[in-house]
Amino acid sequence: MRSASAGQTGFNPSPLAFISGLVAESGASVRSSIAYGPASRHRLDVYEPEPGRPRRQTIIVFYYGGGWVSGDRGLYAFLGSAFASRGYTTVIADYRLYPQVQFPVFVEDAALAYGWVARTIASGARRPIVVMGHSAGAHIGALIALDPRYRAQFASEAPAPTGFIGLAGPYAFDPTSWPTTKDIFAPAIGNPDATRPTVQAAKLKAPLSALLLHGSDDTVVTPDASTQFAQALVARGANVQHVAYGVGHLGVMLAYARPLRWRAGVFDRTLAFLDHIEAGDRRRPEPTRSSPQRASPPS
Repeated sequence: MRSASAGQTGFNPSPLAFISGLVAESGASVRSSIAYGPASRHRLDVYEPEPGRPRRQTIIVFYYGGGWVSGDRGLYAFLGSAFASRGYTTVIADYRLYPQVQFPVFVEDAALAYGWVARTIASGARRPIVVMGHSAGAHIGALIALDPRYRAQFASEAPAPTGFIGLAGPYAFDPTSWPTTKDIFAPAIGNPDATRPTVQAAKLKAPLSALLLHGSDDTVVTPDASTQFAQALVARGANVQHVAYGVGHLGVMLAYARPLRWRAGVFDRTLAFLDHIEAGDRRRPEPTRSSPQRASPPS
């Protein structure tokens, strides 16, 4: 185990990885490159509070975005260390990408990682697990939270997530008919609803608290995707917070990094959501809403 600010998992020349290492916060340690399955990309990093610091029960499992074709867990040390320094164990997992695999394999990989967390970290104490994702990762995380087939096959002993945090997720579109994604999701042609969290929300049975954050200036995944998803979750009795910020698609993610938190209050909003779950109260401190609350930049 090493300090989360000491570097990344292996060598990564990406400037984003370098920046992530620079802004990774103190008070967190990381166990890197842990295998959760047999494939080379079945690896995850576990960020935890350093010894002697407060430790919360709730665990975050984060899936990054990248259009199902790119991404690396090493780019997100800033996120893992930020939550771990506040007491929240945070797991960031790689998963296989197109063209190596197609849908639903990347969702299955993510479910396998979720099962590893439930079995290895959350077992015994039955610690609550919150699934979190950005963009394609939010889409993947939503399917794990909603479609029980993934947990049944790849995380058979894992309970359903207690909470879901989605950042700019493409929850509503049909990826089998979209030019840039139709090849990735080709196995679902004829059954596109299997790919759509807005439809899969009908399967929700266990209580779920959800925090949906979106940039009102997002032109990659337009904000109505979160609005439609919020409506679908509310219709199934989920407790939903839906907040829009004046940033774009990447901005809602990057605002978790310490130097950029002035751009949007996503970090404080997420901590409040996690603290509410940590307290064992899945009720929201304000009424459920499916239309977005407009948030001002933090002062």
